[in-house]
Amino acid sequence: MIHRNVGRYAFGASVMAAILVACSSDPKPPPSVPAQPPIDIQQPAPAAALPAPADEPRNAEIVISDEILKACGISQARAKFAFDSSRIEQGDHPVLDELASCFTTGKLSGRSMNLVGHADPRGEAEYNLVLGGKRADNVKHYLTKRGLGEQQAETTSRGELDANGVDDATWSNDRRVQVILAE
Repeated sequence: MIHRNVGRYAFGASVMAAILVACSSDPKPPPSVPAQPPIDIQQPAPAAALPAPADEPRNAEIVISDEILKACGISQARAKFAFDSSRIEQGDHPVLDELASCFTTGKLSGRSMNLVGHADPRGEAEYNLVLGGKRADNVKHYLTKRGLGEQQAETTSRGELDANGVDDATWSNDRRVQVILAE
């Protein structure tokens, strides 16, 4: 009985010694690969890489549905966005102020709206989706600062999905936020 156990221990010791010898030798270095800068796949293409537009910031817009315009008595004045921008221009504040007033104390008091952001087709699809979302979010932020309840506006983005422009003049129509009465 003791003889069998000694044999097992001797065999186990031999295997361990072989493993230790194999592990103690220096492994071959991996083949060298030329160094490359890391790629950040989460970031969309920078806007600076896009061609400079010749369009006017006043050509892109916040489009308020006819149903809301009529109910609120707002003229067809439209607020605009510049290329690669989600900033609301100061001259556009009056129409947005009227919109906020209509949804807080006017005929559409207590009703909700959907804000849908859009972008022109220049740039990466992911970047344009984010830009459309920022445009819608900025309109919502402006309206909530004017008294609109957070729950009264829902934002989404279509990015470049509905874009149909083909040049500077028509791309400006693709950069917009649609304001639609929620059901």
